[in-house]
Amino acid sequence: MNYRECARLLREQDRILLITHRDPDGDTAGSAAALCSALRRLGKEAWLCRNPGYTRKMLPYIEGFLAPEGCAPGCLVSVDVATERMLPLPLTGEILLCVDHHPTNSHYAANELIRDEKSSCGEIVLELVKALCGSVTEEEATLLYIAVTTDTGCFQYANTGAPTLAAASELLRLGARQHEVSLAFFRKVSAARLQLEGMIYSHMSFHRDGKVVFAIVTQEMIRASGATKDDFDDLASLAGRAESSVLNITIREQEDGSSRVSVRSNPGISSSAICAAFGGGGHEMAAGCNIACPPEKARDMLLDVIEELVP
Repeated sequence: MNYRECARLLREQDRILLITHRDPDGDTAGSAAALCSALRRLGKEAWLCRNPGYTRKMLPYIEGFLAPEGCAPGCLVSVDVATERMLPLPLTGEILLCVDHHPTNSHYAANELIRDEKSSCGEIVLELVKALCGSVTEEEATLLYIAVTTDTGCFQYANTGAPTLAAASELLRLGARQHEVSLAFFRKVSAARLQLEGMIYSHMSFHRDGKVVFAIVTQEMIRASGATKDDFDDLASLAGRAESSVLNITIREQEDGSSRVSVRSNPGISSSAICAAFGGGGHEMAAGCNIACPPEKARDMLLDVIEELVP
């Protein structure tokens, strides 16, 4: 669908529940909340799903949009959710519409607005909100600025291009609270996060003359630092700080002993192909997957795949 067709479809709906992905980041939460706000301006009943993964940083921006207990939605719309495996909870009924920017989208929804050339879902929702309402409020601009900045690492990642910066500039003109967002999401972290980072750095392993870097985050490290899910934002970027790194992988042990894997790579190395070997996916230079084994075993399995796929 194009933006106009998507806006027409949404105008025909009511009691809309917006779905964010499992372990929600700023892009899925900010984009969904901004779309929820726009739908309410049209007089629609619209809510954000109660995803258990929303962080302490994100909640102040989205709590006014969260669905009340026992609400009965008329339709489901997913935002920044690439596959059904990334849905946060069992849902009753099909997904009417998927708004997404992942090239590995599995096409699970009845209707799609997918723009895989966009660096963030926030850029798509910006255009969709304008198609729906003809304007963007200051609150929506702030939510979308969170989406754009968090999915580009505050414009540091390789997915940042001229259209990304143009969208950010437009959001600032529309009233996005840039200083507040930068302080909350990029400049301040808890003491527990600082302790966790120290443990991660001291246990990194380097392979292929330092070009492949692994960071493992165990449950013991999490307990020892006192970190919570609120301290896990952007852990995947830490291993990439090694100047020799061209491929960096973060493996976080889950409470059940399995491994959550985040892969980041330089241009020319496919993160999504590596993750696809384990049923995951994402973008060419940023992807993820889950492996049902402890982190050390997952690292060995990933090294075997890297040996096959990466010259």
